[in-house]
Amino acid sequence: MAIKRRDLLIKILISLFLIFDHGESSYSGVGSYDDEILQMASIKSSFLNRDSISSSSHVHRVVHQKSWSSREHHVIDYGADPTGKSDSTEALQQAIFDVFRSPIDGHLMQGVTNLGGAEVHLDGGTYIINRPLRLPEVNGGNFMIHGGSLKASDNFPTDRHLIELWSSSDSPISYEYITLKDLLLDSNFRGGGISIVNSVRITVENCYISRFTTNGILIKGGHETYISNSFIGQHITVGGDLREKDFSGVGINVAGNDNAITDVVIFSAAIGVLVEGQANVLTGVHCYNKATGLGGIGIYLKSPGFTQNRILNCYLDFTGIVMDDPVQVQISNSFFLGNAQIKIKSLKGVAKGVSIINNMFSGDYSGVPIVGLDEREAPFTRIDQVVVDRNSVRGMKLRSTAARGSVWGNGTIWTVDFSEVLLFPNRIKNVQYTLHAGKLKVFPKHVLRDLSGNAVTVESDVPVSATIHVAVDQSSDGYI
Repeated sequence: MAIKRRDLLIKILISLFLIFDHGESSYSGVGSYDDEILQMASIKSSFLNRDSISSSSHVHRVVHQKSWSSREHHVIDYGADPTGKSDSTEALQQAIFDVFRSPIDGHLMQGVTNLGGAEVHLDGGTYIINRPLRLPEVNGGNFMIHGGSLKASDNFPTDRHLIELWSSSDSPISYEYITLKDLLLDSNFRGGGISIVNSVRITVENCYISRFTTNGILIKGGHETYISNSFIGQHITVGGDLREKDFSGVGINVAGNDNAITDVVIFSAAIGVLVEGQANVLTGVHCYNKATGLGGIGIYLKSPGFTQNRILNCYLDFTGIVMDDPVQVQISNSFFLGNAQIKIKSLKGVAKGVSIINNMFSGDYSGVPIVGLDEREAPFTRIDQVVVDRNSVRGMKLRSTAARGSVWGNGTIWTVDFSEVLLFPNRIKNVQYTLHAGKLKVFPKHVLRDLSGNAVTVESDVPVSATIHVAVDQSSDGYI
């Protein structure tokens, strides 16, 4: 009976506090309301502990509320609608602003405030927004947005992105160490998904981005943005879509340096990955965004003359790779299906330091070469250290910068024609040959006579029955 009276007294005290503070809002996450609730819960808990009451029913009634100093911000607490029926822009934006008002815990890079691992939690809901979710102009880092879905409203601006990490401040680096994780972003065919500008050490992980018209993800300036384990496509499809010829936009637009894209699928877009910076690496990327025959490009290295990018262990599925005047590019251990090829495009005739090695190519036996040259604007004239070799080819035409061949003849002239194999026309820079003859009464004199048209011709001074073995290389102007 005494315990019941005590519990009744505690409930009356709590009710009085709730009445007195009825007008206090917890929207900002700062104020006395949450503190008083926690205080009352603490008082109740202390009474129970003092009387050594261990009933689990009493313990489970203790209410845990986020205090003003918590760095975990749940958007539902801010009034966001997780059903997606009403607009949640203001609530989500306020939650983000409150992250930047968290207590300062030292700094990351100079001028970038450490937010101490703060989180904006979307609580598994779907939220409609009518404008981009922007970070404050205050430079900051070490926080995360995760755990839900965002959808652009019908009046969302068509030239913006659902989440934008960019600042109008003069600082060269605005944000550092920010994670966007476990998100589904629906651009509703109005603009793009994520914009990351002048930021460093950003992680985009396990995101599904669809129905964009510009970019699924845009990286501009900054460096060290890591995108992984994500799925990106303008239209939701698994291939063979009747709308494929009309696919537009760019899955991932990389206009910066030192970024990594790992284990990502681009399932619909005019260009899967567009790279306009240096020192980027793509690993485990699967592109079936738009077939080459319909005008699509899987990966476009659009940084002519100073490329310095790597494409490793990727899967180009009926769509290929294009690179402009490439300098220092490696493409290796990748799979090209459905006549997908690598196109080297000449703008000023430059191709240097390019390695295309240890890849697999599979086609339909229609005569498509594994590597093609686009010399419509200018012929390639500055070629050095280009290696296309050791590729496995089935149903496509082999192209290489190194080749070997043999031919038997009974006479004075032997010709081995490599024009169907060598990549660059009329270019053989290094030749080795052996003339293998049987028992002869005389020792024939022989000489390398001609290399024109990528054909090697050897001539002897006397007729002889012999086999000539030839190895040629286009990769370099010479060896030291």
